[in-house]
Amino acid sequence: MQLLLKFRDSYGCKSFVEPQPALKLPIAKCTLGEPLPILHQFHHTGDLTIAGIVSQVYIFSYAMTFEKRPSQELFDQFVMVTQNYQHILALVFAVKEINEDLQMLANITLGFSIYNSYFRFLYGSVPLMNNPQESALFHHMFPKGEYQYRGILELLLHFRWTWIGVIAQDDDPSEKFIEKVIPFFNQNGICFDFTEMPAKIGSSGDISELVEMGLKCYTLVGRSSASAVIVHGENDNMMILRAILHFGRYEGIPMKAKVWIMVAQMDFASHTIQRDWDIDFLHGALSIAMHSREMSGFQAFLQMRSPAVEKEDGFIRDFWQEAFNCLFPEATAESMDGEICTGKEKLETLPASVLERSMTGHSYSIYNAVYAVAHALHIMRSSKLKRGVTIGGGSWKLLNQQLWQSRPLSVCNDYCHSGYSRSKKEGKPFCCYECLPCPEGKISNQKDMDDCFQCPEDKYPSNDKDLCIPKYISFLSYQEPLGSILASSVLSFSFVTVLVLHVFMKHQNTPIVKANNRNLTYTLLISLLLSFLCALLFIGKPERWTCLLRQTAFGLIFSVAVSCVLAKTIIVVLAFMASKPGSSMRKWVGNKLAALIVLSCSLIQLILCMVWLTTSPPFPDMDMHSMTKEMILQCNEGSVTMFYCVLGFMGILAIVSFTVAFLARKLPDTFNEAKFITFSMLVFCSVWLSFVPTYLSTKGKYMVAVEIFSILASGVGLLGCIFAPKCYIILVRPELNTRKQFIKRKM
Repeated sequence: MQLLLKFRDSYGCKSFVEPQPALKLPIAKCTLGEPLPILHQFHHTGDLTIAGIVSQVYIFSYAMTFEKRPSQELFDQFVMVTQNYQHILALVFAVKEINEDLQMLANITLGFSIYNSYFRFLYGSVPLMNNPQESALFHHMFPKGEYQYRGILELLLHFRWTWIGVIAQDDDPSEKFIEKVIPFFNQNGICFDFTEMPAKIGSSGDISELVEMGLKCYTLVGRSSASAVIVHGENDNMMILRAILHFGRYEGIPMKAKVWIMVAQMDFASHTIQRDWDIDFLHGALSIAMHSREMSGFQAFLQMRSPAVEKEDGFIRDFWQEAFNCLFPEATAESMDGEICTGKEKLETLPASVLERSMTGHSYSIYNAVYAVAHALHIMRSSKLKRGVTIGGGSWKLLNQQLWQSRPLSVCNDYCHSGYSRSKKEGKPFCCYECLPCPEGKISNQKDMDDCFQCPEDKYPSNDKDLCIPKYISFLSYQEPLGSILASSVLSFSFVTVLVLHVFMKHQNTPIVKANNRNLTYTLLISLLLSFLCALLFIGKPERWTCLLRQTAFGLIFSVAVSCVLAKTIIVVLAFMASKPGSSMRKWVGNKLAALIVLSCSLIQLILCMVWLTTSPPFPDMDMHSMTKEMILQCNEGSVTMFYCVLGFMGILAIVSFTVAFLARKLPDTFNEAKFITFSMLVFCSVWLSFVPTYLSTKGKYMVAVEIFSILASGVGLLGCIFAPKCYIILVRPELNTRKQFIKRKM
């Protein structure tokens, strides 16, 4: 079978392809014919011509059927981006203004030749060039990428959007963006959940493949936990984004709310088939803004455009049909489907989604580019080249969005709130972390803290561990119930002691008072009174003098009291021994022995107290650590060793007194105090033996309360056990308090 294929390419080359018999391979022969016309161009003559390459029309490349001329098959499947038509008009308007300005380029007219790139060249971004001299020849329609990326980074850091995604057009600039910007953002604390690079519209002839790609991208973005998404690309990327979102919603795939962040190259353009699609996804979107201003006469220039008048404009008829959704009648067509274009439609009736009537930032950059050329030509002609000539150009700034008061979060996981610290997740980017509660005693008072910290000594953590609360000063005061109760008890027991002393002094000549050394009895009662009163030194705010007197006065007074009890016990034993015939103990029974015992024991305790006060005396101190919420104002004992030496010596006296009294408890005596002293010292020793562990286990003012209670309890034990029976006889059974009864009982 012989197959003959005939076609004419876009340059008019007639080709005949036929098989070669020997090799059985086709051989192409080409004969030049008339070239096909170039569609979508706009040419205007002038002394100097400015070339403009715009992206106005998409061509979808399908497999050719060779049933029509190639140009017809190509352009049967194209879509015009109507918003980009303003870019062409901005160039034409600028040339028109310059030609009408007699001062700008005298005797020289500018012309232009505008061609459509079909979105196959870069449109907007500066081409990637390694030669600085070449790149200097290009006018920057948009801010340099580095400036935009720094601006976006500042935006992300300001709103703390640290977990983001990227949708980038599948081209060289986007690949450079991925290569350079992602590491730069990572170094500044930004993490990426995804980077998707969908194919450009028109890059594939398979529509189903494009839809599948769009659904895949939509699903990836929709399921991502990142709330901020950077969209990087060219002028047509908005159409790609709209298509992706539209098809995804059409399929019913859920999409979490996103904040779209776009570079300056992107414009809010769309296909005419997208004019009825909703744009609610743009609500809250952010874009690097191109500076623009309204140009005088531009509105009127737009309104004058008409296909009937503009014969040179090779774009206007297709624009008109797309914009007004109508068709121009063709001379060869027998019938027309759809609305007929009259050419008298008004551009001002078009919505902004089809054509902006005010000059956009992109158009303003093109307008400035034309004027930059005109200024350069003017300077060259006038031979007045000056360094640093400033040509008006587009400036840009990040708009201050006051609407972001309630902004969404865009983080890998929610912030670690106050009271928690961050802990890195193994195998995850550094933006992904766990939130661990602060350990006991530490807080974090800001979001996303790497570690918790201790509160100052005068503050303590709140229950939520997010705040340091000032500690309050604590001490046992008279105003609080515990202090009032203890003070009242002190005064009550002191009053009772005074009454007992009064009773004994009133009945000082009775046998029961005179028995067992009356002076020792008075000394013991006075010591008990002072021991009760010294408890008042422990109540109230610690001062220097109270701290010096507290423990020393307590230790010295109680040593006197216990030594009196010891002396009484020894005298009872000696009195019994002296009553035996021929005993030599009589000379030891009397006031001298009692005074010797009391003075010697008190002197030892006095020496211990003096050493304590001389070497390391007690002083007022603030305990910051024992209690969580309190600063304890207390008396620091100075030397703990001396404190326990004083307490230990008093304990030794008590144990000796208890032992002697216990041994003498059954001695025959009318008013034998030994058994009463035994009970009193049993109470005394029990109180102070239990005092030590209780004292060590309590903190703050309760430690002071324990010591006051021990003082009162031991004093009451002595007062009650020794003097209560005697007061009973004196006041209630006076008949027993006689010499006759005393002798009778003794016998």
